[in-house]
Amino acid sequence: MYYELYIDVFFLENFMLDSLLLLLVSRILTGERAYGRILFGGAVGSLMTCLVIVAPFAPVVRMILYHTAVSSVMLFAGVRIKGPAQFVKAFLMLYVSAVAVGGFMQLFRPYMRYVSLFYAAAAVSGYLFMKVWKLLSHLRRNTDSVVSVTIYTDKGECRAKALIDTGNCLRDCVTGDPVNIIDPGCVSGLSGYHDTDRGVRLIPYKCVGGESLMKVFRARRMCVHMEEDRWIERPLLGIGEEILSDDREYEVILNPAIFSG
Repeated sequence: MYYELYIDVFFLENFMLDSLLLLLVSRILTGERAYGRILFGGAVGSLMTCLVIVAPFAPVVRMILYHTAVSSVMLFAGVRIKGPAQFVKAFLMLYVSAVAVGGFMQLFRPYMRYVSLFYAAAAVSGYLFMKVWKLLSHLRRNTDSVVSVTIYTDKGECRAKALIDTGNCLRDCVTGDPVNIIDPGCVSGLSGYHDTDRGVRLIPYKCVGGESLMKVFRARRMCVHMEEDRWIERPLLGIGEEILSDDREYEVILNPAIFSG
């Protein structure tokens, strides 16, 4: 049987789908929207797929290359991956996203006579997958709660939403005090903290990609607005490297240990 392949159309379709999948992986894994990098990764993945298709490989070799080399290079090109553990998570998330988006698009395959409808179905399926993922993530945090906090420092004060996260067990390795994590954007509301500021230091912590360093400083006090206000004296705050919540549901992650001190 003879098939005619239009390599330009094949490249564009794969580029669009690969970019969409990389966007989903990046949003879920890192919360980033590095569109330039994502589009570059999509182009690399689509180009490698075209090369594998046109090269005189046996079908089994072509399949192995596509599901290992192409996917791996595409991930490293399109998503900021910090270590082996995060790569494995990103690799699995890529295929979970592909199965979900592909399954949704199959429902509309008989009706997609135009390329524009194909693109629209892919975009809608990606959007729905992201919404479902956020809902599942929210349900997974059913033991957590979001409250309001007011943070007071010598440089100012700010009010923010805070997540009481039972999974936050981070402590200062020197003092043993619990560390609360604050969004870098929220720090600017305190007139800004910089590497050269007195009182700002680095502590090691474990993350998905391995180990890293976090800037921490002490606030004068913090009020957690619950049924009864809880005042925390000289709480330790760690400045996050990136946005804590993509939809701004919270800007501070509280360590529950602050309430037992």
